[in-house]
Order: sequence, then structure tokens, then C-alpha cells
Amino acid sequence: MANRRDSRIEPSFEGSPRAKSSDGFSVSEEDRVVPASRKSAAKRKSAKAKSRGRGRDRSQRGLFSIFGRLLYWCFVFCIWGGIAVAGVVVYYGAKMPAATTWSIPDRAPNIKIVSVDGQLIANRGMSGGEAVGLNEMSPYIPEAVVAIEDRRFYSHFGIDPIGLARAMVTNVLGGHFSQGGSTLTQQLAKNLFLTPDRTLERKVQEVLLALWLEHKHSKDQILEMYLNRVYFGSGAYGVEAASRRYFGKSARDVTLSEAALLAGLLKAPSRLSPARDPKAAEERAQLVLAAMREEGKIGDKEYKMALSAPATRSPSYWTGSENYVADTVMEELPDLIGDVRGDIVIDTTVDLTLQKLAEQSIRRLIDESGKKLNVTQGALVSIDDSGAVRAMVGGYDYSTSQFDRASEARRQPGSAFKPFVYMAALEAGRTPDSVRNDAPIRIGKWTPENYGGKYYGKVTLATALAKSLNSVAAQLTMEVGPDAVVEAAHRMGIQSDLQSNTSIALGTSEVTPLELTAAYVPFANGGYRPDIHFIQRVTTASGKVLYENNGGSAPRVLKADIVGMMNSMMTGTVEVGTAKKAAFNWPSAGKTGTSQNSRDAWFVGYTANLTTGVWFGNDDGSPMKKVTGGALPAQAWHEFMVAAHEGLPVRPLPGTWKSTPPDTVVPDEIPSADNSQPAPPAPVGQSSPVARQARPAQTVDADGFDMPSDGGTTASVGHPVPPGDVGGPKKRRQTSILDILSGG
Repeated sequence: MANRRDSRIEPSFEGSPRAKSSDGFSVSEEDRVVPASRKSAAKRKSAKAKSRGRGRDRSQRGLFSIFGRLLYWCFVFCIWGGIAVAGVVVYYGAKMPAATTWSIPDRAPNIKIVSVDGQLIANRGMSGGEAVGLNEMSPYIPEAVVAIEDRRFYSHFGIDPIGLARAMVTNVLGGHFSQGGSTLTQQLAKNLFLTPDRTLERKVQEVLLALWLEHKHSKDQILEMYLNRVYFGSGAYGVEAASRRYFGKSARDVTLSEAALLAGLLKAPSRLSPARDPKAAEERAQLVLAAMREEGKIGDKEYKMALSAPATRSPSYWTGSENYVADTVMEELPDLIGDVRGDIVIDTTVDLTLQKLAEQSIRRLIDESGKKLNVTQGALVSIDDSGAVRAMVGGYDYSTSQFDRASEARRQPGSAFKPFVYMAALEAGRTPDSVRNDAPIRIGKWTPENYGGKYYGKVTLATALAKSLNSVAAQLTMEVGPDAVVEAAHRMGIQSDLQSNTSIALGTSEVTPLELTAAYVPFANGGYRPDIHFIQRVTTASGKVLYENNGGSAPRVLKADIVGMMNSMMTGTVEVGTAKKAAFNWPSAGKTGTSQNSRDAWFVGYTANLTTGVWFGNDDGSPMKKVTGGALPAQAWHEFMVAAHEGLPVRPLPGTWKSTPPDTVVPDEIPSADNSQPAPPAPVGQSSPVARQARPAQTVDADGFDMPSDGGTTASVGHPVPPGDVGGPKKRRQTSILDILSGG
């Protein structure tokens, strides 16, 4: 077709390629606005850019999509987690009593025991210390506790999310549990209401209770409750108990370094206790001080001073002998007021100054002579005329042994029991001037000998008691009968069971130092047996009187004339007899005693003001080295009584007795032998006694520790003390062969 357009492209000329247009024109490449190759490259570049843009868009859209999905699912998880937490809280909260019934449980009652002049003896009870107000205790204590335990205590609402998060991060990074997120409020809630079990239920309940505490109480009230209840280790609950436990002072007087030590204990009270690991406790205290400085509670100067003067711990826990008194008071308390339902104050009869004097005397003598004489323990009891116990030391050191040897240990009193024998004889009609023949005798298979085998022949009862002659004591027991001696001892205040046999004359039945001393009180007060007591008054913390000892009426157990005769005789023990070491510038009387092989050494003596008994020995009953009642016990008694009577007006002992002139002394109502005639034949198997002229009482001092004339049950050298049933029970009778032998 002629009109048909040829669309073929003609080949271009060399060097100038051309293309034929649809109209027949040929167009060279140079004639184009955009060269074809460039246009093609631009298209390719544009396509690539678009492709890259679309890739970037797709990548950005993917990242945003992943992040969005992550946020979305986190939001979803948070919602469901919140629902789950709420469900757990509701579930465990529903198991708790209604919040309207919640109340702060009563703090364990504290029993504050004070001396007669108001000085603290001890705090007893579960808490071990009285409650102290936040404004009363040292300000360093709450500051130190808040700084190390809960820095945001005054800003959080009972739960500290920041502290909890920090603790979680620290524990995760450290790979172990090293920090807790509990606030002080949560810890108080746990201590008040919950068990220490680490369960989800307990944790939920702890949180709920913490929120309730914050709603009901102020921050200061919460902190005060916490400090008065939290455990500080070594049996101390509350800052007052801990302060006295570790520093021997009240929480009111605690220093900065001491407060830091107390606050440091809260992390691990048992492990960090300075009583267990002083070094660990001090290292922890330094961390507390650093935290206080960081929080601005103390300055650099205070910080450096506290580091240079660390807390000094009390040398031992409850080491004072006054704790023996506190133990006895706690035993007696239930019978007086029943159950303790709140804080109480017990006013005792104990004079803390005298208590310390007694303790020092016992400890000093044992420290100086214990190894040399094989003495490890001692006890002292001092009672006034009204029966009030003014001092009681139950052993060498309370911290090493809480066993009270004064009120619980029963030991043989030896010759310290003889006053009851002589008292029974006086009540049967004898007098201090009655004469007995001090000579070897035999009772059944028993031959009670005098110390060192010495006999003095004709002696008065006054001389026999002053010289502690065993032979005469045995004779008197046979005359009046063992039953009369037992009755007299019980009437005077001995409470232990006594064996009614002849050997009781030498103190073979065991008694405690407290009851033996109490039984001497009627000699000192004119013949009355008072109620022995440690507690004068019991009051609540607010001052309400729960119990008060009004004294009452003490029954008369000894006639006035017998009191006078006994005091006259026992005065000789101190003046010229076995207890000369006890004498001081006051009218005094008493009796020494020593059991077999010096296992026990006693002296019980008295003035018109105080009756004091002293015992030395060993817990295992091992013999001391020739220690008698006239040695260590008399020395301790002397030291104590001199100090106790300082500045007091001198008072005479009650009762009077005038001895009959020697040339008019006549035997008792029992028929006597004619002194000019030969002595009657001795019983079968016994040699005739050799009469010796009576001599004034004398003592032999061996290096200040051995008093041979102290005729305790060691009087029979080489012969053991007879068992309790030797001689058997005897009935009182009018006369005996011994009466005839003795010239009585």
C-alpha cells in the first residue's frame, strides 16, 4: 500500500545514527532532548531508588510493627498480670479476718525489777526490756535504723516500689539474694501478726497489713513500735533490752557508735551479735555510719569520731550477782499476782550497794585463794530483822553458772547447826553455865570426836559452843532427844527435811544457806520469826499497786530469856572462839561450821541489824584444803558487815544473861557425881575419860586459813561423819548414862 507508513527504523549513518520517525523524518541521537542512554540510566536509577525507598518503608513499617506489637502485648500482659495479682490479693486477703477486727497485739510484758532505792536490778519477761518512747531514746537510734534499713521510710506509703525495684535488680545482677525490699512497716507487720514463713500468702498478707498500719498510725508511732519489738540478737527484744544487753546502759544513753552497732544487727541479729562475732558487728556498724553520713544524718566530723571510738561491748551478759535475786523474784511472782498481763515494776528489798559489796568480797577471796585452797564457789545471804533479804549472792559468777547456791544448793551445815541443839537444851532447863564433861563418848558404833582429838574435861555449855566441842553437842542431843532438836530447828525457820537421829548434833542433815541464815534471824530480833521475803511491792507501769508486803505479825518462836542466853553464848564464838576473824566494832554473835574433809565451810553471824550467812565450797563436793568456817567465811562476813554498818549507831544484841560466878556454878537438875570421887565406869568398850582442867577458848591459826578449834564435823580427824541413821531416832528422856558421866 502506497500510503502505508513504514515504521521501520533506518540504520543510522556512521557516527551519526539516525532513526526514522513515523512521518518519515530521520532524527539523530544528538537531536534528542535527553539522550536515550541517559534516560534509560535515569529510569534505572529511579527504579532502584523507588525500590530502596519501598524497602526502607517496608523495614520501618516492620520495626514499628514489631515495637507496636511488643507494646501491645506488654500492655496486655500488664492488664492480665494486674488482674492476676489482684486475684491473688483478693484470694489471700479473703482468708484474713475482717480489717475492722485488726488491732495491734499487746507487747510481751516487761518485768522491771528494782532495788530498795529504785536502781535497776534486771528486766525480765519475753521482751527483756521496758518500752521506751521515740522521744526518750537516744536520737541516734532511729536515725541509724532508718538510714540503713529504710531510707524512704518517711516518704513511702508502707510499700517502697523504688526500694523493691532496686533490690530486685541488685539480686538479679548479683546472682543471689542479697537485698530485701521490705520496708520498716512491712517488717513490723511481719513481727506483729505473721510467721516467718517465706510464702506468697505471707508476703501478700504482709503488704496488706503494712498498708493498714500506715493508714491507722503515724510514721513515728510505727517506728517506735518497731524499735521496741524488733529482735536484736542474744535474747534481746527492743532497743532497751539490747542496750542493756550489749552496753550495760539504757537506750536513753546510747552513743552514735553504739546506735550504729544496734542498727547493724537488724540484718542478721544472731550472726552479727557482738556477743558472737564482735568483728562482724563492728564492720556492719561502719556501714551504718557511712549510710548515716550519706543521708545527711551526721557530718564528717561525727563520722570520723564514731569510727575512731567504736562501741565498747559490756564484758558479759547478766554477769552481776543481782541476777540471782532476779531469778528468785521471778519464781515467787506468780504466787503473788498470778499471770503478768502488762508491764510491771517490782520493788525488791535488796540494797544494790550491799549486793555489790557481797559479790566483791566473795569473788576477791576466791580469786586470791581459790587455787591455793581448792575453792571455786561461794554464797552469801543477808537478812534484816523484818525478814527482808538485803543481799544474796548465789555463786562466783552468774554469767558462767546461773545455779543459785544460796537458795537451791543443800549442803551439810556442820557445826553451824549446833545453835539449835543448844537452844533445845536451854529450853529443857539447861543454862550457859551448865557443866558437861568434854570427853570421848560412844553412841552405838559412833564415836564423835573433837577436832584434833582434844578434850577439855569439865566445861560450861557457853565454852563448849564457843569452842564447838562435838562431844558436848552429842551429849546434849542424847539428853533432849533428836526430835526436840529437829522441832527447834523447824520452828526457827529451817524448811528442809531433817533426820531425827543423834548425828544431827553435828549438822549432817542438808540445808540451804538461805534457810540456815533465816533460822538465825530470831536470835537477832528478840525471838520472832518473820516472813523471809524479797518483794516489797508490785505495781503496774502506771503506778497501780498489785501487791504490797505489809509485814504482818511475826510469831514469837523463842522466849526472851532463851534469846539472851543464846546471844551470850554465841557472842563468845566471835570474841574468843572459832570466829574471831569476824569480829568488828559492833556487838555480834554467830557460829562457824565445817563439814567432813572441809567440803563445806560456813559462818552465820548477826548483829541487831543484820543476819548474814556465808558458805564456801565446790559444786562437785570435792574437799577444800583445810578451809574452815573461821577462815574464808568469817573473813567475807567481816568485810561485808563492816561496810553494811558504816555510819550506823551501835545497837546491842537483844536479851540479857548474867553468868553465875564460877564458885557458885551448880549442876542442872539432873543428879551429878561428886567431883571428889573417881569418875563412874565408862560404858563397855570405852576407855575412861581423862579429866582436864577447862581452859579459855583458843584458836590455832595456820597461815590464816586453818582454824583447828572449829569443831565442825571434821572434828574427828581420820574418822568419817556418821551416816544420818547412825544412832537411830531417840526419844527424849529424863536421865541417861551420859548425864551421869558428864556430871550433869
